[in-house]
Amino acid sequence: MNKKSLLLLLFIHFYLFISHAVAQDETIVFTPQWTAQAQFAGYYVAEAKGFYREAGVKVRIEHPSSTQPAMSRLRNNQCQATTLQLCQALEIIDGGIPLVNILQTSMNNAMVIVSARDKDPLTQKGAKVGIWSVGFGQLAICMSIKDHLDYQWVRFAQNVNLFVSGALDATLAMSYNEYYQLVQAGIKMTDKNVYRFCDHGYNVQEDGVYMTRDYYANHKELARRFAQASRKGWEWAAAHPDETLDIVMQYVDKNHIATNRVMQRLMLKEVLRLQVDRESKKREFRLRPDMVRQASRLMAENQMLGREVTYEELVSGK
Repeated sequence: MNKKSLLLLLFIHFYLFISHAVAQDETIVFTPQWTAQAQFAGYYVAEAKGFYREAGVKVRIEHPSSTQPAMSRLRNNQCQATTLQLCQALEIIDGGIPLVNILQTSMNNAMVIVSARDKDPLTQKGAKVGIWSVGFGQLAICMSIKDHLDYQWVRFAQNVNLFVSGALDATLAMSYNEYYQLVQAGIKMTDKNVYRFCDHGYNVQEDGVYMTRDYYANHKELARRFAQASRKGWEWAAAHPDETLDIVMQYVDKNHIATNRVMQRLMLKEVLRLQVDRESKKREFRLRPDMVRQASRLMAENQMLGREVTYEELVSGK
């Protein structure tokens, strides 16, 4: 090997070493879409058990606030990754902000409608129905339009007080969150007054981890290692639910969240159940092309999207 070739080889090795070191030093600020709770247990575990560190990724978990929601933080480069429901991601991409899904945790839909006074939600045309002010209700709006229910949507922030007080005829709820709040408030739950979207042709995946296309394009290896370590956190959580709950409660206490261990145990159990695909009976951690098509077409048909967003856009950013 001549001197020129040796110098070139040394330069290449030095460049690769420096590039790896820079990647190691770069911190991913991860913002879940809501306050600290068991919905995000796998990420807490990955941090607490050192899975991110083992993967060579520095991760800082920062929760959103009322003035700085998760998507706003991502848009303003205050974080590099966030969790979003699939329908949310489709709306955001259609709105002009390209996103890439790097990890899918939810394999099933968790949304339900709970009606008061043991009434069937599908018989309550024109009913006042609670919906989250931060979004999440795209499928319910589509269902209301399709079935000519003409619901009057009443937005709420984060609890079930409006429904419990009798101000609403029905309310949307997540099976891992508000559903249990309603149970704890003494609301009777039956097959008649609880409509589960997953059982009526709306089983569309929800939570996944997203990055902007620009960030992902320049940090693909970092994104891969972050996703891999996050998946390891969720797998560990499924195998060690009691220890996971301890970790969740540390985050809850640190962030001064008004909840309790019983509620978080119920949430963790349900979130883990929703991660198991109905067909394969496995925890797959993948975005399903058929569910993307279903959600995109349904939303486009009901004028919630200007066009259909493709599976390829979501997984590659192209």
